[in-house]
Amino acid sequence: MQHYYHPYHLVDPSPWPYIGSCGAFFTTVGAVMYFHYSQSWILILGLITLIFTMVVWWRDVIRESTFQGHHTFIVKQGLKYGMILFILSEVCLFFSLFWAFFHSSLAPTIEVGAVWPPRGVNPLNPWSVPLLNTAVLLSSGATVTWAHHAIISGNRKDAIAGLFLTVLLGIGFTGLQAMEYYEAPFTISDSVYGSTFFLTTGAHGGHVLIGSTFLLVCLFRLISHQFTRHHHFGFEAAAWYWHFVDVVWLFLFIFMYWWGS
Repeated sequence: MQHYYHPYHLVDPSPWPYIGSCGAFFTTVGAVMYFHYSQSWILILGLITLIFTMVVWWRDVIRESTFQGHHTFIVKQGLKYGMILFILSEVCLFFSLFWAFFHSSLAPTIEVGAVWPPRGVNPLNPWSVPLLNTAVLLSSGATVTWAHHAIISGNRKDAIAGLFLTVLLGIGFTGLQAMEYYEAPFTISDSVYGSTFFLTTGAHGGHVLIGSTFLLVCLFRLISHQFTRHHHFGFEAAAWYWHFVDVVWLFLFIFMYWWGS
């Protein structure tokens, strides 16, 4: 049998995409069951399956890129294009959420009192927790850039410090937003204001959790000497994603918290 050598990575058959999709299905069905019938066992099963799939699938990708050397220059180029397209799809998601917000706020209907915010809704003060969260998230953008430059310069100590600070700031942001949700004077069912506010800020909060997890995995990999000056796309993708999350928050703060209130 003749072997052809090429720079592409032909991935071995893997069970994780199928098992992950089953976990997502169980999570969705389980959430509906929990909302309507207060039965949580399907939801818990789905979440456990998803977490297990993430751990073993990431382990396989890290092994392929780091120890088996499958991530050649051509493969890394493909991964970069894939990450860019993924972030573009996320831009489309938030574009649709902001579209719903502006559709409702620029021409408020008679059902909400023909004013924005709707009558009876007491919006949050943008100059308290939201402003603090803005400072936290922008600071995390600076620290992740510091870590990136440190990796490129071969300064491992600064890279670990910068990435550790970024993860801490991401966790702090999530904690502050959870406190804000707990103390909010309105809920998701309070007219279209509550729906668009919690859906959009909640989607962003979910992305912060995903980005924090992404960066935490990169921190463990950095400590384990798995990133070099020329081979660190895993971290680069996480940094791109984190900067996207930063930019979306700026739009959220300006339009939903400040202008929208």
